[in-house]
Amino acid sequence: MGDDTGRDRSLRLLLPSQIRTLPADLAAVLILVLATNLAVLLPFVNRTPLRIAFGLPFLLFLPGYAFIAALFPEQGSAPGHSGEDTERAANLGGRGIDGVERVALSMGLSIAIVPSVGLVLNFTPFGIRLVPVLVGVSAITVGFVALAAARRKALPEAERFRVPYEEWLEAGRAEIFEPETRLDGLLNVALACSIVLAVGVVGFAIMVPPDGESFTEFYLLGEDDDGELVIDNYPEEFVVGESQSVVVGIGNHENQPMDYTIVVQLQEVEISGNETTVVERRELDRFDSPSIADNETWQTEHDITPTMTGEDLRVQYLLYRDSVPGTPTVENAYRDNHLWVDVSEV
Repeated sequence: MGDDTGRDRSLRLLLPSQIRTLPADLAAVLILVLATNLAVLLPFVNRTPLRIAFGLPFLLFLPGYAFIAALFPEQGSAPGHSGEDTERAANLGGRGIDGVERVALSMGLSIAIVPSVGLVLNFTPFGIRLVPVLVGVSAITVGFVALAAARRKALPEAERFRVPYEEWLEAGRAEIFEPETRLDGLLNVALACSIVLAVGVVGFAIMVPPDGESFTEFYLLGEDDDGELVIDNYPEEFVVGESQSVVVGIGNHENQPMDYTIVVQLQEVEISGNETTVVERRELDRFDSPSIADNETWQTEHDITPTMTGEDLRVQYLLYRDSVPGTPTVENAYRDNHLWVDVSEV
């Protein structure tokens, strides 16, 4: 026991002094806030399940817990507490709350605090984006932790709220290793196995998420008057042999890295009712994308240089995942996009 105590103290000395003097639960909140920021902002780490593992409690529990800790710094009473605890809570005018109430209120208030941060950010130049929300929720949580630490410190030590880690651990050890009856021991083993199984299933679900629907985005962009890329303002009037450009975009959501080929044709078509017939087609260009990682987007500027004249010609973009057939058409392409243009001699 003495060695364990000495080891715990040695590990505690590794922490910064500001955190070392905090109550254990408030220090844990700060450590989790820091871990969440690292899991979200660090390259490579933010693509691992750690982002989800830290992000969920960061949004759904920590802000509310810090707020409740600041609002109720006193030790509450709950069923099973000693008479001394009950008397202490009565002397505080019933202002303390027990652990179950803290957990429930923490979750409820977190659901109220986080959207409030988003609402405020919506009226600032930062907007509702990942980094501003992360910084805003972190700042509010740390602020509440500082206020909670100050309010607890102002109370007599015996009246301060504390999380009874030691009591919980000792009670758990006694239940598992010192059951009152053999049946209790078997039930405790079954419960422990159930918890391990549940944690394993959840961990597997996080580490190996099921593949969602696989698809590829394929789009064309023009420029507005401010030079911003928009799904509009495409070039419509051309002179034969002269180039104008659009931006070709591909978004890979195929659950694996992908290589694509884009074929660009200029087509003269006839439209009869709902049927479109290609009268003549000329290939203007053919190019390959680089390897695009899953959930990544690639964009490139492409010059359209018409090689024949006419009105209502169709510039057809055809996207292929595999090899391109001998005669590329809309029917055998994986994705397609097109523009309508008029091309004159001069």
